[in-house]
Order: sequence, then structure tokens, then C-alpha cells
Amino acid sequence: MGRRYFGTDGIRGRANGEITPELALRVGQAAGLTFKHGEHRHRVLIGKDTRLSGYMIETALVAGFTSVGMDVLLTGPIPTPAVAMLTRSMRADLGVMISASHNPFDDNGIKLFGPDGYKLSDEIEGSIEELVDSDLTKKLAKGAELGRARRIDGVHDRYIEFAKRTLPRAISFEGLRIVADCANGAAYRVVPEALWELGAEVISIGVEPDGLNINHECGSTSPEELCRKVREMRADIGIALDGDADRVLIADERGHIVDGDQLLAVIAQSFKEDGRLAKPIIAGTVMSNLGLERYLSSIGIALVRSQVGDRYVLEQMREQGLNVGGEQSGHIILSDYTTTGDGFVAALQILAVVRKQGQPVSKVCHRFDPLPQLLKNVRYKNGQPLDDVKVRSAITEAEQRIRGQGRLLVRRSGTEPVIRVMGEGDDKILVEEVVDHIVEAITQAVA
Repeated sequence: MGRRYFGTDGIRGRANGEITPELALRVGQAAGLTFKHGEHRHRVLIGKDTRLSGYMIETALVAGFTSVGMDVLLTGPIPTPAVAMLTRSMRADLGVMISASHNPFDDNGIKLFGPDGYKLSDEIEGSIEELVDSDLTKKLAKGAELGRARRIDGVHDRYIEFAKRTLPRAISFEGLRIVADCANGAAYRVVPEALWELGAEVISIGVEPDGLNINHECGSTSPEELCRKVREMRADIGIALDGDADRVLIADERGHIVDGDQLLAVIAQSFKEDGRLAKPIIAGTVMSNLGLERYLSSIGIALVRSQVGDRYVLEQMREQGLNVGGEQSGHIILSDYTTTGDGFVAALQILAVVRKQGQPVSKVCHRFDPLPQLLKNVRYKNGQPLDDVKVRSAITEAEQRIRGQGRLLVRRSGTEPVIRVMGEGDDKILVEEVVDHIVEAITQAVA
């Protein structure tokens, strides 16, 4: 049975479309009731990114949580990983991040974290969904049992110190010129300040949020401006975060993008050489390039794959006792430090390797030549395009053609109405042919 509200990364959709104040209120009530255990005064910590609709959703969530007797701590704009960290360190019963991550400003979402700082399991999310759709009238708090809400200070400083403590002691980035693109999002205050405190010369872009410009022609989903700025300023490195700072991409000194697969290779090898890799295994996804898998194998590290989504990478890591995992998109999870993807902490680990090796980023961050990989998206309005007979036939035919020569992946996005078609292999022409064949069949089915 499909879920009505939750996708692969919380609840996400168009603000005042799918994500309404009414829904946010109900989610606050349902999540609050789910995490109320015992007689103590319960509290929830709520952070957000810089979207205009964050005010509306935050207010509705506050009403929902306080109506079931939970006190609310409001942080204002702060990265998603900071919410996960603060939920644990402040002993909150629940953490909430209001964000649609890398999506445009007119989308928004609600991500929930348990008291341990981890995203909720499918089972708990299912329980919350059932409550959202039920009559909660008799479960609301009465009189003095109602919750209170207040804004808290100092959360940015706490996150900066947390991030800096993931680095080797006494390390300095003095002499490094860094362009930091914060996507006009949640990290616009903390990242430039933290890099400056570590000694770097910082050129900041994407640090003037106005509620409408988050992820707009900036950040990890649009890194062109970052690359241009790196070349213009002759910087040593560029760092591009997304709107809620849980993913990162790097630009080398030539302004060329380094994706999450290369970053995983750098971090995994560094951890192995320093004796910090829990096991000779790291976690990736079905989208991780085959070139990464081959490279890791050559240095004695195996790659295990999960379905797409950092929560599923983390599940794989927890099941197998791994401490490094991530996605090609730049979600990097280092579980010695974090309980979710943290773009800034991942960037700091890369900077530490660059400083240690004393070589240009273009050399440090190029560990393998990726195999030709082609990803195409087909947007649809309704229905189940992958159930179409002609689409299934096209997929079967393509799989037969590429078998033994590469990989093919066709899947629905967990966050938007899009079918993603990915092919990779040594033969670029063959990859293009099989991907285009499937895309054409899906396009005809949704027309």
C-alpha cells in the first residue's frame, strides 16, 4: 500500500498546494502524539531553510505541536544536519526541518528526526500518516497541558563548533582561498563564518536570501556561478551546498565540478589510510558510478548499494556497521560525526585531505575516470507510467541489449512526479541508445 504523504525524504510538495497549513498542523499533532512517552515535559526542535513559505509552515507546526502538549524550540534558518545534531544534544523528543532541500522556492517540505537524530523509519512514518487522517479531537491537550513556544539563540555557534570538531586538532586552512556557495539557503550564515574561523580566505556567494531565491541559479544544483567565481578569483576550491546544506559538490581550482562519487572515493581512501574506516566497505546507491566501485575494489574497499535516498544509505550503514556512505548527488554521511547527510562536514573532510597532501584539488579529487553515465528525467502528471505495457516492453528490450556491458536503472522519484532513466557502461553509444529508447516509450505513455 502506497503512502499518502511521506516520500523518500519526508513530506514534500508545492507550498499551499500539497503542503498546506492544515496539513502542517495535522502533522504536528500526529508526530507530537507519536513521540509523547512518559510524564516529562516533551519538546520538539524546529529548524527551517530560507523559503518564504517557511513562516507559514512553521506557524502551523507550532500550533499542531503545542495543541498536543509539546513545547517548541524554534531555531530559525539552520542546516538540516544541525537540526539532527541539536535534537540529540538538547534532548528533544523530536526534531523537525522545514525544507524542500534542492527544490525551487515554491516547494517546501517537512523532515522529521527522532530523539536520536536519525530520520524516522517507514513504520513510524506510516503510524504518523494514520494519525494525520484520523479524528484527533479527543487527544488534544487541555488547560495547563498545552505547550509553549520560544525562539532559542546560539544554535549557529553550536553547529559551527560541532563541524570544526570533526577536523584533526590544530588544523588550519590559512592560505586557502575558498569560494563558498550557500545556495541562498540554510547555511548562509554558518559556513562562511566557520571557514573564516579556520583561517581561510572566503569568497561568499549565495548568501543573500530573500525567500524567493533559494537554489535559484546557485548552489549544488546550479554550480555554474560557483565555477565562474572560482576561475575569476583564482581560488583553490569551491564549495556548493544545496538549500538545506545536507549535500555538497566541489569545484576544483580550474572550475571543474567534482561529484559525490569522487568525494566518496577521497574520503574512503583517507579514512582507510588513517585507520578510521570501520570496515573495508562503504555504502553507495544504485546510482553510484561503476567507476567508483572498480576504483574502491582496487584499493581494497567494497561498495554496497542501496536504493536512492540518503536515509536508505544510512540504513545500509547501520545494518552493516559502516561509517562512510553517500550518493552521487553529494549526500555524504560520516556516521562517526553525523546521523544524516552533512554537506559542510563532508567539505571539511575534503579540505583536510587537500591540506594534508598539499596538492591541487584537481589532483586530490580525481581518483577515477567515471564510466559514461546518462540520466534523463520524464515528468508526468498522474497515473503509473511504468505500468504501461509498451513501457515495460521497452525496458525489457533495453535490459537485454545492455546486459553484461553495463547497468540500467528505471525508477520513480521519491520526491517529485518524475521517472528517472539511467544507463551506464563502457560503450557510450549503446548507453545513449537504450536510455533514449525507454525515454521515448515513457514520453508516449504520458502524452
